[in-house]
Amino acid sequence: MIALRRLAGAAVIAVATALPASAESLADTMVAAYRHSALMEQNRAVLRAADEDVAASVAALRPVVQWIARHGATRNEGATTQRSTSLSLGAQMTLYDFGRSQIAIDGAKEQVLATRQALVSVEQDVLLSAAVAYFEVREAIQQVGLQQNSVEVLTSERQAAQDRFDVGEVTVTDVALADAQLAATRAGLAAANGQLEIAREGYLAVTGRRPGQLAPPPALPSLPATVDEARAIAQRSHPAIGQAQRQAAAAELAVAGAAAERNPTLSANASVGVTRAPQAPFGNYDSRNSSSVGLEMSQTLYSGGRLSAGHRRAMAQRDQARSGLLNTSRQVSQRVGEAWANIAVARAQIDAIGQQISAAQQAYDGVREEALLGARTTLDVLDAEQSLLQARADRISAESNLQLAHYQLLAAMGLLTVENLQLGIPTYDPSQYYNAVRNAPATSRQGESLDRVLRAIGRN
Repeated sequence: MIALRRLAGAAVIAVATALPASAESLADTMVAAYRHSALMEQNRAVLRAADEDVAASVAALRPVVQWIARHGATRNEGATTQRSTSLSLGAQMTLYDFGRSQIAIDGAKEQVLATRQALVSVEQDVLLSAAVAYFEVREAIQQVGLQQNSVEVLTSERQAAQDRFDVGEVTVTDVALADAQLAATRAGLAAANGQLEIAREGYLAVTGRRPGQLAPPPALPSLPATVDEARAIAQRSHPAIGQAQRQAAAAELAVAGAAAERNPTLSANASVGVTRAPQAPFGNYDSRNSSSVGLEMSQTLYSGGRLSAGHRRAMAQRDQARSGLLNTSRQVSQRVGEAWANIAVARAQIDAIGQQISAAQQAYDGVREEALLGARTTLDVLDAEQSLLQARADRISAESNLQLAHYQLLAAMGLLTVENLQLGIPTYDPSQYYNAVRNAPATSRQGESLDRVLRAIGRN
């Protein structure tokens, strides 16, 4: 685990101390998303409900005490109505059920562990959404700046075309071409501003606040040496695989539990009570006390096929869980491979686009000089400028894609968590609530402890 933390860790936090106080880093964005997420709160509640299933299974082995009050009237033909009132207190407890209750407890615990892994998956989704929002806002800001610069350049080009037209060097067509290209670039600027607003809304939805000044992204996270090593880490660490493993274990226990339904059950019961009825013919009341204690053993011999059907269903669900585990493992491996490929593609694109920008810049400068000498037309200059603009826009997108692909790979390996990224904030402790309820407290010191846990969760 220490090695995994080192693999995922310092990339997010390293630059935080060197940034201006007003700049929001990627780590700040992730922390805000983690604290703001209603999806996290929803799944924490789902986990607490699973914890209570363990408590309910434990409670099945404890006595059940209940009181019963009865009042009745009986009338026979030719006689007066006889009324009676009774009050009793009874207790019943399962002494031994040949492992059925223990299997239920173990199955509930496996479901708790599976739900904890599901919560980690949600945490990864929340942090990845934060990374997406952060990089989208930064890319949109850069695209707006690029389009603004292009508008300024084309405004100068349009003025130059007008000046040349005024002295008779070019025709009105050249001026119209410059006007058209300038209008198109202004439309591109409007679109870029719109995309920036959309990205800001996405950031607001993820973090609960609008983005301020965003700091430059941190250094790229360290990656495994090979894709096979990344896949091996994912198979060990990804929460979806851990969840599927726990669900498969719970399904195995469910098969054993279905088979145990055929076993006998030994239980004890006790009761005390009092019955009060009028004594004819004098109208006095006769009170009688009663008490009983006993043992009872029962076993289902025939259920019309219900128990057999339940056993077969449990075996089918076990097969489903096993296949689900295999499928999840393959999907995780595929996502690792895709993220790895995206990183390689983005790097190759950045290298190629860098060469494209260098050539496009040289071509643009040359075409402008040739246009001043009358060897090139205004259309040639505008085309060269547009090619340079597109190349620069493509590089912005490619650099953003490269950054995001690294965090997608961390998520595919199961390492995009608060702990592995070392974000330095308190995290939700799933064992705290579980430890408070696993023994099924009702009232007592355990119940008071549970109340404290619930208050603490409510303050988070």
